[in-house]
Amino acid sequence: MTSNTSLDLHTDPKLFVGKDVYAVAGNPISHSKSPVIHQYFAEQAQQAMHYGRLQPELDDFAKAARSFFAAGGKGMNVTVPFKLDAQVFADQLTNRAQLAGAVNTLWIEDGKIYGDNTDGAGLVRDLLAQGIDIHASRILLLGAGGASRGVISPLLEHSPKCLVIANRSTAKADELVKLFADLAACKEVALESRTLADLENSQKTPHAFDLVINATAAGLTDESPLSELAVTQVFKPGSFAYDMVYGKTTAFMKQALQRGARISDGLGMLVEQAADAFLLWRGLELASKIDPRAVLAKLRS
Repeated sequence: MTSNTSLDLHTDPKLFVGKDVYAVAGNPISHSKSPVIHQYFAEQAQQAMHYGRLQPELDDFAKAARSFFAAGGKGMNVTVPFKLDAQVFADQLTNRAQLAGAVNTLWIEDGKIYGDNTDGAGLVRDLLAQGIDIHASRILLLGAGGASRGVISPLLEHSPKCLVIANRSTAKADELVKLFADLAACKEVALESRTLADLENSQKTPHAFDLVINATAAGLTDESPLSELAVTQVFKPGSFAYDMVYGKTTAFMKQALQRGARISDGLGMLVEQAADAFLLWRGLELASKIDPRAVLAKLRS
């Protein structure tokens, strides 16, 4: 293994005798909270495992992942920008990974690499834990990239009244509406696409939303996908605004607060999707042994 993919980041399985080794792969990766989260889960469930970081070169994910598994690595979480690479790398995909069009969790079993996507399940569990009733609600999902695609199916499974996907241009949002049309019809959900500009128009957006999820990367640069005019149409007192970015109050969250909405960052989603990955790796029977909300409380403090 090359030094910048694993050894410097303490992820070479040969260094951790008697422990199963896992890692999170991304670039950059030093900021990742995943090692801390999985360490907490390992302690709660009394599992002998080590969890490190991998930082493959941008065009080198497959090589780094292959080396990691060949050296004895058991499983891997995958973050930006490698979720599509991980999907290609996996030999076998779960249904939700196929629907999400991306993979954030890999593991090896009988010599085969399996790929799953736990992001959507993580988001839904965090929303439910915060008392948000998804069923029969009006949901606005901002952005039509990979982050959005990964959460649409789990949201639809809870039968909201409507799910509107809003993007700068309509092409990608239309594509997602088409992709999830059958599931939406089965769950009797009105699934629609709009442009971000449409959100400013009271005829095109006649109702405010119960839940507004920002799945764009705007929060990373302290911008919001919503114009000030759109904000007046989208939010009402009692709305819930959720930004997938974590660790700060984003411009989007500030806009929501000004309209009387409740807000949340995406740290709970990070913890809950990690819990799903942990159980895929270590066994579903450990579900009663781990406490994601206690781990979240530790991270918040």
